[in-house]
Amino acid sequence: MAHVLLEPKTKLNDSLTYDITAWSLPYAYGLKAAATRETLNTVPYKAKKIEFVDLRFCDLLGTWQHTTFPVSEIDAGTFKDGMGFDGSSIRGWKDINNSDMLIMPDPTTAKVDPFTAYPTLAMMCDVVDPLTGERYDLDPRYVATKAEDYLKKSGVGDTAFFGPELEFFIFDDIRYESTPNTAFYSLDSVEAEWNMGEDEVPNTGHKIRYKEGYFPLSPQDTYNDIRSEMVSTMQQCGLTVECHHHEVGGPGQAEIDLRFAPLKQMADDTLWYKYIVKNVAKSHGKSATFMPKPVYADNGSGMHVHQSIWKGSKPLFAGNKYAGLSDMALHYIGGVLKHARAICAFSNSTINSYKRLVPGYEAPIVLAHSARNRSAAIRIPMYSQSPKAKRIETRFPDPSGNCYLIFAALFMAGMDGIKNKIKPTPELEKDIYTLSEKELSKYPNVPASLAESLEALKKDHKFLLEGNVFTEELIQGYIDYKMDEEVTPWRTRPNPYEFVLYYGV
Repeated sequence: MAHVLLEPKTKLNDSLTYDITAWSLPYAYGLKAAATRETLNTVPYKAKKIEFVDLRFCDLLGTWQHTTFPVSEIDAGTFKDGMGFDGSSIRGWKDINNSDMLIMPDPTTAKVDPFTAYPTLAMMCDVVDPLTGERYDLDPRYVATKAEDYLKKSGVGDTAFFGPELEFFIFDDIRYESTPNTAFYSLDSVEAEWNMGEDEVPNTGHKIRYKEGYFPLSPQDTYNDIRSEMVSTMQQCGLTVECHHHEVGGPGQAEIDLRFAPLKQMADDTLWYKYIVKNVAKSHGKSATFMPKPVYADNGSGMHVHQSIWKGSKPLFAGNKYAGLSDMALHYIGGVLKHARAICAFSNSTINSYKRLVPGYEAPIVLAHSARNRSAAIRIPMYSQSPKAKRIETRFPDPSGNCYLIFAALFMAGMDGIKNKIKPTPELEKDIYTLSEKELSKYPNVPASLAESLEALKKDHKFLLEGNVFTEELIQGYIDYKMDEEVTPWRTRPNPYEFVLYYGV
């Protein structure tokens, strides 16, 4: 904070305005300023001797995996030679007859885990083939690395900034089961409208009606302190948080916004974000989920992704075209819209994702762009006219997928748009939810199902292969896993609501 406030030079610092240092004390009050490169460790975390080192990596579907070592087992050789593990036990990776893999810790990512009983230092790892010594192409973090390298080699820019807005639900109770003879789920939240008539001894009545959960104060917002603890823990772990608030969904929907960062770093931070949210909730006897649509008849959880490209200190998305954008930014939008249906295989990666992408719940289904219009798939925020603030917001993704692959796929689509000067469809400034079928017919829609998005990816993925960022092996392996392990079992499994509809036929 002190460094930001006393910074004598304007820097890229804020995802909302991109020029927060314009508010700094020197400029506001005409004070003399001094800068330091020293780390201001004003809030040291647990001053305890580290006893364990936790090495973490991400599987193909976006879930953190880890293995823990006594600190005595970690030395300089660990960072040179890595640690072995069974790649065949990781979803979508190696066959059992070719299973030996290495994880290589990245010391720049070291953070003290705030939830372990014994002081533990956690580090992100890269995955390496022990025979070739090469990075593993199916390692999602490697995909993000290659995407950043592709940008630098292209000459277009130096840095792709990403700023996701993750939404999630906090529940007080969750139960579910699916077996050959039964299937059910049951969830509950003290905030939910369905508890208005329950005997809670006492029931104070301050519930949140469906789709009316945006920005309420206490006593309706019962999770404010839990969200604040989540934010505090994120800050202790080195994440930069802008704000938190209750979201539209009535029963416990929340949003915590991170300040933007370069693509790979933001994907790293997103994994920490989800880990912290779930574990803080657990510590309070509650459960947090990033499932896109857990509550029928209420809004689902999205992950709006802000994006921009910079070259040195110059923002490249600012210009004199529509909504203050540059031609480059419009071409980037054109690329994302052109490939959006394929991108959805990563950005809306679950069967449940498509229960969110339906009319009437503020989720964008029409592939169009617009300034300020939250019903469009891509919005251009207009909070500030500063060139540093110019960015696009892709609104159809949700937080259930692999953040490395989501960010990389969005970026590669945008780069394809820049490379081939793809013009987006005409901007759409009307409320899309009120348009006639004739008006809507001019614009494509997001896919209606995971199977449909996987088919789109199968047909349209050449743009992802540029610079070897994605590989055919990764894309085909991802499609096969999703079809075999998710789509096909879901197609053959009766849904409880089917009994409501059809048992009496």
